[in-house]
Amino acid sequence: MGKKILVSPLSWGLGHATRDLPIIRRFLADGHQVTIASSGRALELLKHEVPQCKFEVLEDYPLPYTASRWFILKFGATIPRMVRAIFRERAAAKKLIEREKFDLILSDNRFGVRDKAIPSFFISHQLRFATPWFLWPFELLGEAFNRLYHRKFNRVIITDVADECHNLTGKLAHHMYWPSAKRYYYAGIISSTRKMDLPEDLDLFITISGPEPQRTEFERIVIGQMAALKKMGRVVITLGKPEQLDCVRPAPNIEVYGFLKRQQQQEMMNRAKLIVSRSGYTTVMEIAELGKKALFTPTPGQTEQVYLSEFYEQTRQFHSVSQYTLDLARDVEIARTFTGFTGQHDTDANLDRLFAEVFDPFLK
Repeated sequence: MGKKILVSPLSWGLGHATRDLPIIRRFLADGHQVTIASSGRALELLKHEVPQCKFEVLEDYPLPYTASRWFILKFGATIPRMVRAIFRERAAAKKLIEREKFDLILSDNRFGVRDKAIPSFFISHQLRFATPWFLWPFELLGEAFNRLYHRKFNRVIITDVADECHNLTGKLAHHMYWPSAKRYYYAGIISSTRKMDLPEDLDLFITISGPEPQRTEFERIVIGQMAALKKMGRVVITLGKPEQLDCVRPAPNIEVYGFLKRQQQQEMMNRAKLIVSRSGYTTVMEIAELGKKALFTPTPGQTEQVYLSEFYEQTRQFHSVSQYTLDLARDVEIARTFTGFTGQHDTDANLDRLFAEVFDPFLK
């Protein structure tokens, strides 16, 4: 008989939920019963993708997003509210855990979803918070904060390779002030996007996403450069609007979709020779899995995306540019000259290793 497993992804966007999907599906394939505790669009996505699971609503932390570029200031201001939210989450999770009697807990960036008596694992790609250079003491404090909570879990699963020199996260998950090799497990990338046997017949795929109001601003900038796109080959744009499922053709070579479902999005990414997107880490892992080239435009003010974009630009893996200076005619051609990620990135192989070395000893 299978074990009872609790999986609880954060719902700041869909990235946490989508990267947990391959793990959830492996639990289910192995005959285990999975309960998913989340909220908002992340919960709705998982209800659609794995309807055989049980579902519980567990409220999120306050969103620190802002219309300005000064995300870090708003994030700092929300810290007291976030700490209170963690305590509320802890109380709600404790009631759920006592009622359902789980055998294993997997928390994706939810600090309060754990139990001393039950094997509890934390999944993340961020052991410290990226800040502007003049706020470096906050990076130190952020790492200390994470370390304090990470100690409450059996292991911390990091969705990146262990190589300190050639990796996808840079200082977010490497070169730590307080390394802890025993607690931190580098699993490699975990992506729900898979390679498909399709021709690369799409010259450019532009995916517009992220929290408002920056999603709308990014859309305005891209649509404003339609004249440049008309001079390229086949171009597909998705606007990231779930309420708008239609497709329009502003030119013979351009298709603009209001929204693409996951299977359609995966197909377009497989067909694309180059992808233009935000530098959210789940998207980064999808691009690594597919071995694609990309042009990144980080969400303004979101320091993690800004840092990753700068990191990839400096290491000549991907061209990255601010949305305020984005020139598609110029930047697409520059992006084609970058290397992309080097090495092999294989989610299935990483899952085999993760289960054999981390989960299976507790699920026998």
